[in-house]
Amino acid sequence: MTLVKDPLLAAARIVLIFFIAVLGLAAAAVAIAAPTIVVFQDRVVAAFAAEGVTDAARIFPALPIVMLAIAALLALGVYFLVLLRRIVNSVGEGDPFVPVNAERLERMGWTVLAGQVLSIPIGRAVVWIATIVADNDEHVHVGDDFGFDAGGLLLMLVLFILARVFRRGAEMREELEGTV
Repeated sequence: MTLVKDPLLAAARIVLIFFIAVLGLAAAAVAIAAPTIVVFQDRVVAAFAAEGVTDAARIFPALPIVMLAIAALLALGVYFLVLLRRIVNSVGEGDPFVPVNAERLERMGWTVLAGQVLSIPIGRAVVWIATIVADNDEHVHVGDDFGFDAGGLLLMLVLFILARVFRRGAEMREELEGTV
């Protein structure tokens, strides 16, 4: 195994495992919290009221929906990192230019697109909730810069292009093996 021979791959594997675990735990926690706040709605609304939020009953129906959407966004992050980890593993095995890695890169590109699209309604809902909370607390600042992120779009483009490069590299290798 080349894990010992290549410290960069070893570090990448460790970092990816760490972030997969963190995002996975966060997704699970948010997914569990969403129905939990529905069960304890009275307590949640009372806690908001104790903090001076008078319109808690108005924003409450949106909270579990937003939380589930955030859990889905975190799950997309886990999926993306799992695919990246599989690519890193194939590099460590010495065989990265295989068709499955092209498919992984393409799925990663679609995952980034899904995350970009999902972040728009989540962001708008969060801004709406924060605006209501901010009306009751002058210390809350509400930003509204949610939407398509240029960095995310660039990442998506790079992933789709790399998928084609890997696909072509795998085809060229197969052609070369067929001529030898």
